[in-house]
Amino acid sequence: MTADFLAATRTFYDTIAEDYAEHFRAELAGRPLERALLATYAELVGAGGAVADLGCGPGRTTGRLASLGLSVSGLDLSASMLAVARRENPGLRFVQGSMLELETADGALDGVVCWYSSIHIPDDHLPALFAEFRRVLRPGGHLLLAFQVGDVARRFEDPWGHPVALDFERRRPERMAALLARAGFTPHSSTVREADEQLGESSPQAFLIAVA
Repeated sequence: MTADFLAATRTFYDTIAEDYAEHFRAELAGRPLERALLATYAELVGAGGAVADLGCGPGRTTGRLASLGLSVSGLDLSASMLAVARRENPGLRFVQGSMLELETADGALDGVVCWYSSIHIPDDHLPALFAEFRRVLRPGGHLLLAFQVGDVARRFEDPWGHPVALDFERRRPERMAALLARAGFTPHSSTVREADEQLGESSPQAFLIAVA
């Protein structure tokens, strides 16, 4: 699929990959709830379950999921992000591509993780995105979706001095849950954590787990 938002996302992350990876190197260390949710998700999927981390960036979450006993691979638009991911997780598989068009057979996965990567998908593409997640998951497979809560996108410009900009969408958990239901998912849990200013957050954080 060729779309302006895919090209803009790829360019943004290709440009900032090394700075981004360094800035968020210890990201999970200060987020106990997120660590617990990832552990819960891994238990739901089951040891050895085949999981795709879609929009994996530098592979930080991918590596965490692997450490929890999942058979996980990562996918991202950005070649520069994938270079970091491969460097930091040499035993894991990372491929370049769009999560809107996965080269994965129907029902091939036990789990899909979309950890703050749907935030660059426009509203009108969300139904297609969730339908693609549902397609690649086996019946009973689990989806984990993380995103920031809100109604207005936040635009980031010139991060770390680089001349690029990108919109980061904020969305309501109930709306995302409704879209997932229309795509054929059954809700398992919805968790919202308030913004932590010490972590530099400006909005609450949402985590949805749903079953295919």
